[in-house]
Formats: sequence, C-alpha cells, structure tokens
Amino acid sequence: MIDVATTWQQACTALAGDDYDTAFSVLEGALHEADRPQKARLSLYLASVQALYGDPATTEVGLALRDARTADPAIRSDPLYVSLSAELDARLRGPDAAPPPPEVREAAEPLARYHALAALSLAGHPAEALEIHLPLTELPPHLRWRLRSWQADAEESLGHPAEARHLYAEAAHHASGLNRAVMLQEGAALELQLGDTEAALSLLEQARPLYGRLGAEEEGLNLATWHYLRAQALLQAGKPDDALTSIREADRLERQHGDPSYGVALVWGQVLTHLGRHDEALAQFTRALDLAGDGDRPFAQHELGVALLDLDRPLEAREHLEAALADPDYPYRPEVLADLAECDYRLGRLQEAQLAAEQALAQGAVIPASMVLGNVALEYYHLDEALDHFERVVREAAQGSRDWVMGHQMAADVMAQQGFRDPAAAYAHAQQALEFTPESDDWRGTLEDHLRKAGALLGQGGGRTLN
Repeated sequence: MIDVATTWQQACTALAGDDYDTAFSVLEGALHEADRPQKARLSLYLASVQALYGDPATTEVGLALRDARTADPAIRSDPLYVSLSAELDARLRGPDAAPPPPEVREAAEPLARYHALAALSLAGHPAEALEIHLPLTELPPHLRWRLRSWQADAEESLGHPAEARHLYAEAAHHASGLNRAVMLQEGAALELQLGDTEAALSLLEQARPLYGRLGAEEEGLNLATWHYLRAQALLQAGKPDDALTSIREADRLERQHGDPSYGVALVWGQVLTHLGRHDEALAQFTRALDLAGDGDRPFAQHELGVALLDLDRPLEAREHLEAALADPDYPYRPEVLADLAECDYRLGRLQEAQLAAEQALAQGAVIPASMVLGNVALEYYHLDEALDHFERVVREAAQGSRDWVMGHQMAADVMAQQGFRDPAAAYAHAQQALEFTPESDDWRGTLEDHLRKAGALLGQGGGRTLN
C-alpha cells in the first residue's frame, strides 16, 4: 500500500541533496503501484518537481497535470493543481496568463502557495507575489532557496535593490553546490548595478570554488556567466586587460556549451572601447545587435552609436542613436540625447547641438551634455561659459574616468586661453590631467606647457599659492 505523504517526503529528501534521479525514481515507482486517487496526487508532486526545470520542462509539467486529472477529474479543484496550472500558463503566455485566484494564494498547503507565488512572478505581478504569506520553514528544503530567489527577483523588479540584496544572500545561504554559485552570481549582478564593484568581486570569489569539473552543459553555461560578471566587475575596477581575459573565456564557454549571447558581445565591446581598440569594439557591438532580442536592441544600438562616434563617424552614429531614442522605455534616453548632441557638434550643427545638449542636461545626463555644451561655447569663444561646463564635468565625473580626465584637460586649456587669470587653478587642472594622460597622447605636450606656464606665474607671486 502506497503512502503518498511518505513518498513525497522521500522525494524531498533526495531533492534536498540535488539528487533528482532518485526523486523521480521514488515518485515514478510509487505511481506504478498507486490507486487512481493516489496517482492523481503523486502526478501533482511529479509536476512540482518537473516545474523546477523552468521553461524547458513545460511539456513535462503539462503531461503530469494531464495524468493527474485523468486519474481523478476532481483534482482540478485542488489548490496545488490550480497553482501548478497557473505557473505553467504563466511560463507559456507571460503577462497574458490568468493569475492564480485569491483562494489558492491563501491555501493551507504551502506547496500550493509556493507555485502560486511563482505564477504571479512569471506573469509580471511582483507586488502580488510578495503578498503571499509563506514562512520558509513551511517548505521542504529544496524550495527554500528558490522561494528567496523568487522574492529577490520580485523586489528587484519593483526597484527595491536593498531588499533584493538581502534576499539573494539568504537564497545563497540555503542553497548548495551549483545552485549556491548561481545565487551568489545573482547577488553579484545586483551589486554591479548598484556600483559596488568590491562587493560584486567578493561574491564572485565565493562562487568560483563551487564549480566542479565542466562536464554538464548547465555548469558550463553558469561558469560562462561567472566570467561575464567578473569581466564587468574588473572593467568597473579599472582593470580592462584582466576584463578582456574573462570576457574571452565567457565567450569560449558559451560556444562550447551553448550559443553566443548578446550580453557577452556587448561587454566585450565595452572592454575593447576602454582599451582604445575602437574598430574591434565596433565589430563586437555589431555582433551584439545581431544577437539582441527586442528588449535589448536599444542598448546595443546606443553602444554601437557611441562606438561610431569614437571612430569619428557621426552620420552613421546618428542612425543608431536615433533608433535607441525611438524606444520610449529605454532608460538611458537622456544620455542618447547627449550623444546625438555630440553628433551635431561633430557635423558643425552648433545650434542643434546646443539645443539637444541643454535638453539632455535638464533630463539628468549631466556629464556628456556638459562636455558638448563646453565645446559649443568654445566654438563661439565664450570662454567663461565653456569653463563652467568643463568644471561641472570634473565635479560630477568619477576620478580617473575618461570624462574626468577630459574635463581637466579642457579646463586647463580654457584657462590658458584666458591668459592664466587663476594660475593656481590652471596648474591644478593640468596636473590632475597629466597624471592620467599617457606619454603617447597628443594632449601630453600641451598640458606640460600649461603646467610650466602656470607654475612660472605662481613662482612670480601671481595668484594664490598651492597648498
């Protein structure tokens, strides 16, 4: 005689150790001996396990649900059946899927509430998913880290990164092996979005030893993601050479275990841009655009436009930038406006450039808009106005960044054109810029000349002295 509750407990014990083969063997063996009502319930448990595989297992989940209602048509009203059906529908139809009814979200069975929460998350209802009361201790161990992962994803989609950060950390705590590595990587991705490079690298270092031998496709693809995230973190940390090594490895692993991705091509292009290899960067951004889905296309169009600007091809750049701007949901529209202003400036359309840059500045793209406005002011020989714009760049840009260096370079140059009215400030701008300007850069000699002249004026007692 089959005891359904005991069988499910045995399957959960196997799942807690990531032993899926044993879990399936336990459930399928019990199905052969069970009577019809027991078969219906066991089929729901089998569907629950199949659902852990996500989108690739929709066919198997559908078959298990069919077997359940064939064995007992009354099972259709069971909360677990309803929630599993809702999750399947959400995987197949996304936001068009019907959400699980309120009574299922408050079902006595925790497993039913878990799948209702998953259904709501998949269908794009994160706030409602978070409203489901589901204490961690009510779930079997194999679902605890998954619950926190669903909740973290929901908080992140609602714009609550601090809450998501803690939930990903908790998910990693409850997971083991490859699952723990994946949760650590989700946390690292969030830290990168928040700009905390050190925290991201720390999480990635914790994840790396959890990978074993690269035999499984799933493990290889997740390790590709690890290298992809590490490349982003190293780039943010100012280590583009190391980032290039990581992004190449990410690409190699993707090709070995799956298909090339948009994200890897995009980051590869960004790394090459930082290394000044603009032709190679352009090729990677073009590849990223070819691989991009609809939601990613404006990101690739924007990067491609900037790469073309770096190659001084403003007409071609404008075409891609306008395509990015055409998407009303693209989050970096002010920056695109600033880049379009740069295109107009390069093409000699000074009035159009000034108008677009002023719009970009008003919308929050302070650094790129200020660079354009400073250059336009210089064209009109409005030196005081130009200096204001370049000094704003210096204040807002990250120290050592490309914009920060350019801001100092331009500010020093404008002050030189003004006749070194404030030699101490001119000296400081030239000195800061020189620290990050390579010997081979054309700016090097100009800055050294400005530094020498400003220093001479300071030595004569002109202006205030440096501390």
